Amino acid sequence: MNKIEQQLEQGKEQLASVVTPEELENRLKKALDKTPTKRRKSRIWIMAAALAFLTLFVGYHYNAVAYYGKKLIGFDEVMTGTLQDLNDQGMGQVIDQSTDLAEGNRLYVDGIMADENQLILYYTIKNSDGVNGQNLPYSLSLSGFLTNSQAVAGTASLDDTQTELKGIQTFEPVSAFSKNLTLHFFYNLASGGQIERSITFPYNPNEAFHTRMKQSLKKTIKVDKGKVKFTSIIATPTMTTIKGTLKVENFDRVPHALSGIELKANSQLLEQLGSGSTSSLKGTEFELHYDPLPDQLDSLQLIMKEFVGYKILNEKVSLTNIGEGPIEFGGEKLYIKHIDVKNCIEVTIATTEDVMLDGVSIGNGEEVTPLETTVNQKESKQANGEILKERTLVFETRTQPDYIIIEGLHYMKEYKEKIDIPIKK
Repeated sequence: MNKIEQQLEQGKEQLASVVTPEELENRLKKALDKTPTKRRKSRIWIMAAALAFLTLFVGYHYNAVAYYGKKLIGFDEVMTGTLQDLNDQGMGQVIDQSTDLAEGNRLYVDGIMADENQLILYYTIKNSDGVNGQNLPYSLSLSGFLTNSQAVAGTASLDDTQTELKGIQTFEPVSAFSKNLTLHFFYNLASGGQIERSITFPYNPNEAFHTRMKQSLKKTIKVDKGKVKFTSIIATPTMTTIKGTLKVENFDRVPHALSGIELKANSQLLEQLGSGSTSSLKGTEFELHYDPLPDQLDSLQLIMKEFVGYKILNEKVSLTNIGEGPIEFGGEKLYIKHIDVKNCIEVTIATTEDVMLDGVSIGNGEEVTPLETTVNQKESKQANGEILKERTLVFETRTQPDYIIIEGLHYMKEYKEKIDIPIKK
């Protein structure tokens, strides 16, 4: 038997093993039974053609049909509500491939879920002698045809026997033209050093989740030090992504400046899953990630509740009453912890975590010394649960200061700007 005959025989066996889903067959029969009797002869031909098409379809998509409905087992501890729901429905693709790491550890790529927003990889590390839960693969990336996706975030959980670790790793979306993907990563050795590993597995873009909404926004909001432009929204079953650009002078002056941008669907707040930004000469591009949109969508609204702002103060604050409680300035609180005189003056202060002082200097009479640098920044939790940001301001002088000058401050300002996103039905 030559090679062609072998392939034909294998195809024949595969087609013979395929069983037409009973529900689909019944639906076809019911639809054809509605055809008038005078067209009975044609109906037999249509029935044969439909079944022939079904056979070809199932044969061509054999792996997709075989894997559909399989649930990834053992990932309940690391799945969010959305991913758990999708898994309960048997969505995604089963991979079930593995590779040796080192020192008795073996990595299993169990399955993936993919859409236009992200790819989620489910993996297991096993070792009968024990798995180090702190030693996870790192510097992960996925490559393929027109694909070079970097890892975004991940989580993992070690079982009670400490011999099996289940993990989830999210990646940037992959190309719809990729048919195979290669996972690249590094892994630390218990004996020291590291190894580089990769594993290639099949990817079926036809099994990726469909995009529910994709449209441009082209909406701009002006803020104190610039403007924020929202360019697009992409909603998929795993999450909703808002993309945009911004040119804001003090964007990096407060932590988590994007956290105050909310998305409401049907007047209900969607949880923000995360955000990210990249800067270039043209400005800063950003992404906001939220929970998926509800199946029944009646309204959608983007709200800039808070964003980084700037307040001009030009205030002179006395340093004579150190440690007697916070000093009120510009609607904020400033705690002067202590002043140390060494080779320079060090003033340790504390504010709320979203406040950064601008144009700071100290003075004694007519002598004014500007801030040289800031060191030893840390967060401290107060007895009332409030988080304060403590840091030490360094001034190149040995003269004991009487006052501190603050020209302005960067902070999370309340904007309450709203953008209604049209829903295309």
